[in-house]
Amino acid sequence: MNFPDSFSRVFTSNWARLGVLLLSVGLLAGCAGTSSGPYHVDAYAATVPGKVEVLVSLNAKMVYVMEDDKALLVTPCSIGTPDHPTPTGHFKVLAKDPTKRSSEYGFWVNGTNAVSGASGASPGPGYTYVGYPMANYVEFAPGYGFHEGYVWPVPRSHGCLRIHQNAIRKFYQLVMIGTPVYIAQTQPEDATIGANVAHPTDYKDPDPPASFLISPDFFKQPWDDQLIPATTQATPPPQT
Repeated sequence: MNFPDSFSRVFTSNWARLGVLLLSVGLLAGCAGTSSGPYHVDAYAATVPGKVEVLVSLNAKMVYVMEDDKALLVTPCSIGTPDHPTPTGHFKVLAKDPTKRSSEYGFWVNGTNAVSGASGASPGPGYTYVGYPMANYVEFAPGYGFHEGYVWPVPRSHGCLRIHQNAIRKFYQLVMIGTPVYIAQTQPEDATIGANVAHPTDYKDPDPPASFLISPDFFKQPWDDQLIPATTQATPPPQT
């Protein structure tokens, strides 16, 4: 089974910057900042949504959303650890849930007190379990899916494929129930459109406070979700 790493940075939201970004015109709340600015990925709308397919390269830790030979979205991902590997093979999107929470890892809440832990390990009477947010969840196999999360350069998840918050809502829009998903150790695109893609560097940012993670407000952040119209596409989408 694959679930978020309950004791590591699972989320891409940067709570420390949230208030500043909400006040900044043109910037997005929770965008992970670097010395060169927030991480950004361009994505193109599909001309024929039924032709969209998703390719995942575990070695390159890359996700390619393709329409025929056109790259609609190219973005890095965080993959499963050797103990909890991401499955390989041919799959299809089974379900989508923008407000998914983990059924295994999260917080035990009692009033204003929130204790992180597994769902089956209550710290005592009066506590209610609230799972970690797995925003914009796209399930491709039972218990496995794409969702928002910090994109580490090393295997980090329990098998899920985590995508940066500034790419996950675009990904969520591009796929639909039944979209093919092909996961392999490598993909031909690794040597071409995936070769020079910029990777997020915000994976070491501090987690937001538990009070925010357990709140419905976590799913209401104005994350980057704008798709470029398909008619404007001339080259593979850049990442900056």
